Amino acid sequence: MQTHPLHSQHERRFATNRFVYPVLSRRSGGISVGVNLNPDKVCNFDCVYCQVDRSTRSESRFVETDQLLTELRDVLRTVASGDLYQTPKFADTPAALRRLNDIAFSGDGEPTTYKNFDELMQLAADVKQEVGAEFPAANEAKMVLITNASMFHRPHVERGLAILDANNGEVWAKLDAGTEAYYHTIERTKVPFSQVLNNLANASRVRPLVIQSLFLRLAGEAPSPGEIDAYCDRLNETTAAGGAIKLVQVYTVARKPAESIVGALSDEAVDAIRDRVRRRTGLRAESFYGTSGY
Repeated sequence: MQTHPLHSQHERRFATNRFVYPVLSRRSGGISVGVNLNPDKVCNFDCVYCQVDRSTRSESRFVETDQLLTELRDVLRTVASGDLYQTPKFADTPAALRRLNDIAFSGDGEPTTYKNFDELMQLAADVKQEVGAEFPAANEAKMVLITNASMFHRPHVERGLAILDANNGEVWAKLDAGTEAYYHTIERTKVPFSQVLNNLANASRVRPLVIQSLFLRLAGEAPSPGEIDAYCDRLNETTAAGGAIKLVQVYTVARKPAESIVGALSDEAVDAIRDRVRRRTGLRAESFYGTSGY
């Protein structure tokens, strides 16, 4: 494999990057280039399972667009060229996972709260096309948004979603509950459950969504069968309203969350929820273990 001339420079930058980082993502089946749009750690949800330490202030309070795009360009080139697998952290990446799958927009908060979300989606798409002219693997990469779906109704977010659609985009939207009470228990937010459900329904009528659902033990208790049935009902309501769901990802906590009352479900319990989703909705559903974030 030919080594990119900036290989050593890229490797040094990974340790100091503030916004962009490569991740081996088993859920995506390859390398995901993560983009953090919330370095200030501000989020409109306060999920009980969140791993972000909000007790300390981040060194980066704002997205510096030029720096983010520079980091994105460098990381995309390193992954698409294959140089990534010559770095110590990724040298043991299995052959089947040595592929650039996506650019994933997430963060230490909700990425769609970023005020220039639509502009940044276009700038990132431009960088992807630029790198793709040199390394075709970048052209094939998806642009994935990992989101709680709370802001889809805002015009600048709708514009950003349309830009994703035009650039091999995919939306991974959170849904961790079936009832209003459990939703507020897990997400601890002022955003109404109805707002999230309406946004999911409206967005899924425009493009197929991937639904991300994290289930857990709270104070030793797993979600009740009734809660899982209600969750399946919410999925069915989305598709009955003309929405498309391409995949439901069922998983549990993998690393220690900030809240001590939160624990992981067993693999068997995760599989049982997956199977219940399949039976009650007819949707494609997959379970994942040892996986948090994406």
